[in-house]
Order: sequence, then C-alpha cells, then structure tokens
Amino acid sequence: MPKKIHFETLGCKLNQVESEGAASAFKNSGFSVSMTPFSASKLQDDDIILCIVNTCTVTAKAEQKARRIIRLLLLKCPNSAVLVTGCYAQNSAEEIRSIGERVCVLGGQYKGHLADIPDFLNKNPLLFGKALANAIDEKSKRISALSSIAEIQQPFRLVPDGFIHHSRASLKIQDGCNCVCTYCAIRLARGKSVSLEVKEVLSRIKALEESGQNEVVITTVNISQYRGFWNDDYVNFSALLKLILENTKKIRIRISSLYPETVDEEFAKIVENPRVCPHFHISVQSGSDSILLKMKRPYKIEAVYKACSLLKKAKSNPFLACDIIAGFPGESEEDFALTMKMLKDCGFTFVHAFPFSARPNTLAYKMRPMVPNSVAGKRVSLLEDYNSISKNDYINSFIGATLIAICENVHKPKVLKDRVIVHAVTDNFLHCQLIFTKEEKFPQSGSLIYVKIRRPLTKDEVTGECDTLADFQGFV
Repeated sequence: MPKKIHFETLGCKLNQVESEGAASAFKNSGFSVSMTPFSASKLQDDDIILCIVNTCTVTAKAEQKARRIIRLLLLKCPNSAVLVTGCYAQNSAEEIRSIGERVCVLGGQYKGHLADIPDFLNKNPLLFGKALANAIDEKSKRISALSSIAEIQQPFRLVPDGFIHHSRASLKIQDGCNCVCTYCAIRLARGKSVSLEVKEVLSRIKALEESGQNEVVITTVNISQYRGFWNDDYVNFSALLKLILENTKKIRIRISSLYPETVDEEFAKIVENPRVCPHFHISVQSGSDSILLKMKRPYKIEAVYKACSLLKKAKSNPFLACDIIAGFPGESEEDFALTMKMLKDCGFTFVHAFPFSARPNTLAYKMRPMVPNSVAGKRVSLLEDYNSISKNDYINSFIGATLIAICENVHKPKVLKDRVIVHAVTDNFLHCQLIFTKEEKFPQSGSLIYVKIRRPLTKDEVTGECDTLADFQGFV
C-alpha cells in the first residue's frame, strides 16, 4: 500500500490550485493522496505519514481555524508530521512551530518547493513523526535562507496534471501584490507581484483543453497587476485574455476575481466572447470613498459603478459578486449606507461579507476609532440579509431558462433512498442540484451539460453548496 499523504486547504482559490499541484507531485511519485477535509468524527489514521496544511491569514478567525486543524491532525494522525505552509505560515512560522513537536513550516513564498518533498520522502523512508518534521524544517529553513527571488520561490511550479478534489481546472497566472492596502496581510505573506509569462500561460491552457478539460478558472492575487512578456513587450490581463481566446478552440474561461480598474471598454469587448463565463467577482471592500481612501485602495467607488455597467453591457444578466469589509476603523453609519446603496445600484448578486479583522504589521492594525464588534456584526448580518434576497431574485430571473453547466460531483454523487443527487455549476455560477433515479444514467464529474432552472432551493432542501433546483437536459 502506498504511503499516505493528507492535504487540508484553507482560504482562497489560489491555495486550492497550489494544493492540487502539490498533490499531483505526490501522486506521481507513488504516494496515496487524500484531500477531503479530515473531520473530527473520523477515526485516527495511523497510516498517514505527512499532513500538509495550506493556510490563510486574511482574518484572525482563519488563523484560529488553521491552529485547530493542526491540533486535530496531530491527535488523529499519531505517526504523521504536519507540514504547514501558506500565508499564515509565512507570517507566523514560530507561532505555528510551537503548536507541537511534529509540526514543521514551509513559508508560503516557498510553497513551490512542496514538489521536492515526495523525492525527499522516498530517499528517507525511515523518517516519521518528530524526526520527519525536524528534517523538513531544516530543509525549509535552508531554502528560505537562500534568497527571496522568484527563481528560488518558484511561484508557478505547482501545476496539477489532474485535479483530485475539483472537477474544474484552475491556473494561477499571477501571485503577490504591489499595493499597500492598510488592512491586508496577504501582500506581506505573498510578496511583490510576479506573473507567469504569456507563452507558458497559453501552453498550460492548451494542454488542459487537449486533456479534455471543459473549463479553466484563471486565478490571481491581483489581476490588475498581471504583466506577461509577449512579442518584445509586456501585456496586461486584457491582452492575455484575448490571446487565450485566440489560441484555444472550446475551453471555457472563468475569471476568479477582478479589480474594478481592470474593467474598461477594451476588457468588456473581450469578455463578450461566449466562452468567457458570465460570472464576475469584483474586489470592492466598501462603497464609501472615504473608507476606500483609508484602506488605500487604488480606485474610487465610481470605478465600481463603471465596471458593473460595462460587464452588464457585455453579458446578459451576469452573476456579479464582491467582497465587503464591514466595520473598518472609522466606518460610520453613512459610510455603510453608501455600501448598501452601491450593492443595490450595481445589482450585485452576492456579497462575501467579512467583519474587519485587525492584522498585525498592517497600517490598519492601530487605526482609530475602532468600530465595536457588535456594530460590525450587525452590518455583516445586514449584508447577509441582502444576499438572501438578491440571490433568490437572481435565481428566479432564470426560472425556465436552459443554461450550460459543468458537473461537479467530484466524489461519488450523494445517494438518498431511491434518488441520486448530482451537483453542477452553470456558466453564471448557479450551483444546481440535479435529481436522478438510481436507474437513470447521470453525468460524471467534469461533463458539460444543459440544465433547465426550476427554482431556488428552500433552506430545508439545501445540500452542500447547492442553491438551485434544476433538471438535466442532456450533454453539450
């Protein structure tokens, strides 16, 4: 039986992509890999020799969750070393090492070197537990001591050749950020912006298309800072997207996140292409110019209005999502009211709402006046109430419509009595629940299908991420 490796991935889409790439490296070296979250109800697993936790540092709660999972893995996997990487590991290595003697750290900026660990394990088969953790720690300290240049960091090295835990392929084309947003610890963890060269982006996407992938999610930290070399010059993301569409035939493109200033007339014209999914997530944070100024965001709220208007002209009734931080220091009731107005005016379908979390070593950490937690919590609740209404309204606007979707039952589809429940995601990001009898042939993971929207799911019907009931209408 192959030696077992377990991955726990927290936080952003980039972490998921990087974990898939590292998992491919282990699988190709003969290891057995699991990526399903290790719940507290599971029995302990003595066979796992290494657990890898890919962490996030966006909030204090994210770090708290990471520590809880690390302790759980130490308890449930008694023979395992626990390797912690990601943004939290980059910013707080010693704090993480203090959790237990079987814990080791590979800073997030050196995450690409996860691809070296399988060979290291194969060459040192007798290392387990504390001894393995110590050996990996020594190796990671030597790596981080060499340099911080991109050649040593290898930010684009973790490339999945198959997707173990996700049915939709993803590709990281940019990492790091040159902005100095006052609340953000991610830029401290990931460092300055670096971009994957255009030739390599095109090569990797064409390879995904040729392998049968129907969709690729383009992931970045800050898409507005993409700069790739092409024909003796550097091009931005709009130019890259145009080149991707020109150099591929059928693979669908989904953009994970946009900055408002990325969306101009040129970009809007390019995304009219039917192979670009009508689903856009815009990094907004606040609807108040005074708060955006305190955040040191590189745009004013006018740019958000313009971006949404252009995207709506380019795509019919697109799914628009955004991030909002509630309770940023100094945020008044008037500031928050401007945020709520912006959401309604722009027609955002969904809001990822976060209460402000003061991150050490950021400028906002000592900003005053602080907004009381109770007030920030109430504002988050109002944003979540907005979500409930807006998302239902959006689903209702598609009742009876037939949409293209990609099947996402990565593991075995859920079986309830005489029914089989399959999960699919439409081009405009509706998470659909499809119901089949056990006798019916149902689509497999990654299949491109047609679905007919019936209605929003009620709270009692929701399973996992699904929010929409739909009927299978055949294969694309």
